[in-house]
Amino acid sequence: MSRIAGNHSHEGASPLAAAFILSVALTSCPGANAQSNAQEQAPTIRVNVDRVNVGVMVTNRDGNFVDGLRREDFRVFDNGVEQPITDFLSVTEPAQVLLFIESGPAVVFLGRDHLRAADKLLSNLSSGDRMAIASYSKDSELLLDFTADKVAARFALDNLNFMLGFGELNLSSGVASAIDWLGTLRGKKTIVVLSTGVDTSPAEKWQAIQQKLETSDVRILAVSLSGDFRKPIKHKVLSRQEKEDRAFVKQGFAAADQSLRELTRVTGGRVYFPKNQKDFDRAYAEIAQLIRHEYSLAFMPPVRDGQIHSITVKVKGFERRVDHRQAYLAPAPRAPEK
Repeated sequence: MSRIAGNHSHEGASPLAAAFILSVALTSCPGANAQSNAQEQAPTIRVNVDRVNVGVMVTNRDGNFVDGLRREDFRVFDNGVEQPITDFLSVTEPAQVLLFIESGPAVVFLGRDHLRAADKLLSNLSSGDRMAIASYSKDSELLLDFTADKVAARFALDNLNFMLGFGELNLSSGVASAIDWLGTLRGKKTIVVLSTGVDTSPAEKWQAIQQKLETSDVRILAVSLSGDFRKPIKHKVLSRQEKEDRAFVKQGFAAADQSLRELTRVTGGRVYFPKNQKDFDRAYAEIAQLIRHEYSLAFMPPVRDGQIHSITVKVKGFERRVDHRQAYLAPAPRAPEK
């Protein structure tokens, strides 16, 4: 990812104009429904795994992290079979967060209020937390490398360029590139995606992207920016064509929402669909807490079969939400000795 700069503002423009731009993205590439339309078999990625590490977020009904849990409060399952927990640690450490922001022109038609709200996230970061900022449309671009300098981070946010792409918003392939970039970093890593969820990544790449998401140690949290596009137009009788257009956009956003859900689900993250400024503030405050706290569990893979295994973690207690990555790639069978 390379650096970019620049600022193009279209504040005050109509959300319907933004919806039109997004409708172009939805029709210009068949990858908008990549998750459901993938046809080609992806090549298998094989890694050696002697221990499976699982980062687990446990929150209460208010979205606050639940402290004080012990090893005996957790149960972990590999393909539905319970496994002994070999290592357990409650982790509170400085966060490493990549803020990954959609830079297509549709977002700027909303004005910059939603992106200014990201300052809530910056304000909640501790002095030791580090943030990097990247944007994406057709390709992903790095604006700011990891730093604890909040002034530099705010400057990068204020100078986002929203005119990098028009018909292409390659969300999932951009996230996959970001995961590759983060692979060299040690410690806890999180990608916070600010996006409408519209994804024009090629459908045939989805299986490889999904496997990368499932087997990485990066958690994805996502905040949808599409709330304003869905608001009905007040005091206006829509024509038949306008109704058909809005129905089409609504269908497209249903697919976009599913893209965000799937990206976050497989990595043990979560997605937020804020409808107003209060919802945005609440989402960013919760994210700022979750990126620093987790429980780290580990278990030995029960078999070496080179297959993807599902992971399930259960926690004692009621009204607790548990988030963790959903799978890992087991080590391949050992070659017979000659």
